[in-house]
Amino acid sequence: MPFLPVTAGEIIKAGYERPDFIVVTGDAYVDHPSFGAAIIGRVLGDRGFLTAVLPQPDWRDAKNFTVFGEPRLAFLVTAGNLDSMVNHYTAAKKRRGADAYSPGGRAGMRPDRAVTVYSNKIRETYKKTPIICGGLEASLRRLAHYDYWDDKVRRSVLMDSGADLLVYGMGERQIMEIARLLDAGVPVGEITNVKGTAYKTKNAGRIGEHITLPSFEEVAGDKRKYAESFMLQYNNMCHIRGKMLAEPYGGWSVVQNPPAVPLTTKEMDRVYRLPLERGCHPMYNQKIPAAQEIQFSITSSRGCFGGCSYCSLGFHQGCAVSARSHLSVMDEAKNFIRDPDFKGYIHDVGGPTANFRRPPCEKQVKEGCSDKRCLHPKPCKNLDASHTDYLSLLKKLRGMPGIKKVFIRSGIRYDYLLLDKTSGFLNEMCANHVSGQLKVAPEHVSAKVLDLMGKPPVEVYEKFKVAFMKASAEAGLEQYLTPYFMSGHPGCELTDAVELAEYIRDRRVMPEQVQDFYPTPGTLSTCMYYTETDPRTGRRLYVAKNAREKAMQRALIQYGLARNYNLVKEALVRAGREDLIGYSKKCLIRPRPSGGTRRNNPISTGSPRR
Repeated sequence: MPFLPVTAGEIIKAGYERPDFIVVTGDAYVDHPSFGAAIIGRVLGDRGFLTAVLPQPDWRDAKNFTVFGEPRLAFLVTAGNLDSMVNHYTAAKKRRGADAYSPGGRAGMRPDRAVTVYSNKIRETYKKTPIICGGLEASLRRLAHYDYWDDKVRRSVLMDSGADLLVYGMGERQIMEIARLLDAGVPVGEITNVKGTAYKTKNAGRIGEHITLPSFEEVAGDKRKYAESFMLQYNNMCHIRGKMLAEPYGGWSVVQNPPAVPLTTKEMDRVYRLPLERGCHPMYNQKIPAAQEIQFSITSSRGCFGGCSYCSLGFHQGCAVSARSHLSVMDEAKNFIRDPDFKGYIHDVGGPTANFRRPPCEKQVKEGCSDKRCLHPKPCKNLDASHTDYLSLLKKLRGMPGIKKVFIRSGIRYDYLLLDKTSGFLNEMCANHVSGQLKVAPEHVSAKVLDLMGKPPVEVYEKFKVAFMKASAEAGLEQYLTPYFMSGHPGCELTDAVELAEYIRDRRVMPEQVQDFYPTPGTLSTCMYYTETDPRTGRRLYVAKNAREKAMQRALIQYGLARNYNLVKEALVRAGREDLIGYSKKCLIRPRPSGGTRRNNPISTGSPRR
């Protein structure tokens, strides 16, 4: 069967009376290794289980969850590749007008808090059928968490969804073990020792050795307790050192087992060798934008030890990096070559961070680290920054017949790249793997803000920029960096935002895109935002929570746009920087009556002036 079954008729055609598992997903069904629902369905199929897919069911009527009948073993529920709230709302809490994971980019195809809504709808009909939730939304909400959209602490999704078991992180290993136990007749309520899962129980005496977190009532009512709980979770994310955690809820406890062991190279190769169709199900007559974006991109690694405070990767995938073999990646590239739509260009070969294809050091592999920050505040003395393996892989790919170019677009850590003094990776990258512009994320220039973000000083970015331009010139290429900046991060005051605006002014480049800080569950920065402290030190932080000030910080980064004039002027006055309103070269804006439409300054909105 080319695609996994999506109708009851296809179940019968496959020779089954009913599916073993039903995957309910908030995404359209794209049978591609970048879509978690497809990977999980294929992994189960590889073990002999039939999995049906119920993509984007209409949640308003419970009958829509009964199209396959009751699965033999369990429902598997995911919001999709993105958190449903992030999918639906901007950082300003405005409703988005499109959904890249739906046919035609159509919005409104999934509910808010999809895992909770889907699970409760299933439970209306199937009172005792096991429900197992997973994916990013469930993973980041496995314990009590600050919810930006409600502006309060919400309970574990296990408590609100009616699900029996939660898989967090990359779920292949966990789902294989759960399937084996369910198939052997073990009740879902007794599946309590699978690493990388969480469950709820009324029997606290059976939990075993664990760390007791502050109760939900405590973290919901006391920000200091919330910070304490977060740090206990943050310090137990290592699959080697991590302990079992238990969070009390009155008579209940939500128990998080230690993280699952990452897949080995051999295991990852097996996953990516599964017979996925690498495309959208033919039932769709409109294209799915997210599927087009990744059609000719390759995931070569998982995990990230970058340690950025605002990123949830550490809480979801973990900091341990695992990678596919060269042969596995090249086999995927061969499939591209056979595709009539392939024009010879591989758009990306990477992972969460493209140039992380190996663990940071042998210690992390053997012992794990109590301090997970490998690059901040300065690179660890044990860090091995060699890019030799990644470079070798890229060379093999670009040497394959039928491949014209292999690009890197998933982002690199330039501070890590600069530590590699021997492989010649930077020169090779600039000569062969940049499509005119390379996206990088310095994020800010203020020393205190960068420190809170877990990012290197701006001087490191400047050093990389010089090296990048030099290597590009030596290759005879005119190439540029596209820097990404973030506004409104905890600890960032208007004075820091003005400092960033002046930096942009001096380099005469206006960023086309600005990322407002988005407090999503599972990040250190979100804990900072909610508690207004650095949970590692207890130090108080300034946090811009007022919508007007957040808008001013964002506007300062794009101060040259006419629509931002009034916000920029107000920000400069508030910051005591009226000296930046005038006609000299140092000024950000010129004096003019409010409401004007004339452009503030003749400044580029794209690449630096040539």
